[in-house]
Amino acid sequence: MHIAEGFLPPAHAVAWGVASAPFVVHGVRSLTREVREHPESTLLLGASGAFTFVLSALKLPSVTGSCSHPTGTGLGAILFRPPIMAVLGTITLLFQALLLAHGGLTTLGANVFSMAIVGPWAGYAVYKLLRRYDVPLMVAVFFGAFVADLSTYCVTSVQLALAFPDPGSGFLGALGKFGSIFAVTQIPLAVSEGLLTVLVMRLLVQSSKGELTRLGVLLAKKQSRSETEAVAR
Repeated sequence: MHIAEGFLPPAHAVAWGVASAPFVVHGVRSLTREVREHPESTLLLGASGAFTFVLSALKLPSVTGSCSHPTGTGLGAILFRPPIMAVLGTITLLFQALLLAHGGLTTLGANVFSMAIVGPWAGYAVYKLLRRYDVPLMVAVFFGAFVADLSTYCVTSVQLALAFPDPGSGFLGALGKFGSIFAVTQIPLAVSEGLLTVLVMRLLVQSSKGELTRLGVLLAKKQSRSETEAVAR
């Protein structure tokens, strides 16, 4: 879903950059506080950023001026909350634009808004909603990662439709065209990302249970029934 360099009209590129800036600034403050108060989380923060970088670099051709790929933002949003993921996602997108020619500097704001802001917030909201109703952790993780990926593609479709409305049917016609083309590759990718994120979370539960408990992923007092039985065994 990275929109290519120079593809958006200048006014749109600036507008998306302005819209993204407050979230990134807030994320920088959250990240600074996390590292200062819990320096032991640095390794897990780095792993979350690397997970996003690797997955979002696996691009497939899609709509002209963009591409389809996993995002990897669901894991970081679940572990460290969406504000921190906004910073990790922005760093990822910046490095990919500079080193891989994936995305671009002029479209950085738009790509940050879709992948590093909306995706993490949507995925985290679904994850928290499911956990509130005592849905098993791994099921909630799957749907959190799935929605983070899918919502990113939806926002990118909106961004492209706003920039390039259909001559006959306008914004809605363009949105339908962009969305349907993206869906062919993005829905299977979202399912695959959800499954991979579950696998990574299972490994983290085995290796970093204390850290996950501190972060609130594993609840010390309000464990689900399935987690309680697993601990008892």
